[in-house]
Amino acid sequence: MSNPRIFCYFKMSPEIIRLTVMMYVRYPLSIRNVEDLLHERGIDVAHETVRFWWNRFGTIFAAEMRRNRVQAMRAHRHRRWHLDEVFVKINGVKHYLWRAVDHEGEVLESFVTMGRDKKAALRFSRKSLRRHGLVDTIVKDRLASYGAALKQLGAIDKREVGRWLNNRTENSHQPFRRRERAMLRFRQMRSLQKFVAVHGQVHNQFALRPSGQPGKHTHQPAEFRSADLRFKDRRTAALTAWRQLRAA
Repeated sequence: MSNPRIFCYFKMSPEIIRLTVMMYVRYPLSIRNVEDLLHERGIDVAHETVRFWWNRFGTIFAAEMRRNRVQAMRAHRHRRWHLDEVFVKINGVKHYLWRAVDHEGEVLESFVTMGRDKKAALRFSRKSLRRHGLVDTIVKDRLASYGAALKQLGAIDKREVGRWLNNRTENSHQPFRRRERAMLRFRQMRSLQKFVAVHGQVHNQFALRPSGQPGKHTHQPAEFRSADLRFKDRRTAALTAWRQLRAA
């Protein structure tokens, strides 16, 4: 039975609410696209309801997933982090989205700022280290703000700079860019921060392909068929965990 503290005032079942939030955050769909897909399944939901559910429950689901992941990660020492920032325009004004990614490609932290100076890098680095614990190596680009921030935090000896070493975090920007185009960009800095925080956790939940293994193709060699079966099991487990969010 679902937790009545967050679902008791809604006529729709918690399963439909979870499905709606997952479709909007995980896939590059607009709220009207989600409305049409739900209508094809016989679920009559207005697009403004989709917007309301995402704003109401997206952060709740993301907080629970982040809390479970951080508790599991703090029991182990991190081997390698990748730090990078990307430009995001809000009403024509350039902002910076900072992102920390671990050695497996999971998004640890996303942080939006107006600039990319030492102050912004220090806030981002301190927040990431405080929440996720210690790390052995921090891979970054040649931005001087990172070096100044890590020096103040006493982690300057852990930094590593290389031309192609940061490809993992560069690739982590791609799902967000696809989502940004579908949403026709953002209007407020606060809405951008809220969305990237939720989007990162949902992406971690369903990003199942491990490093070094091929994607799902129609024609795969025989040695990868067992890996494909493991992928299906992990995909089912991820969907089951999503359906159990905020369940009593």
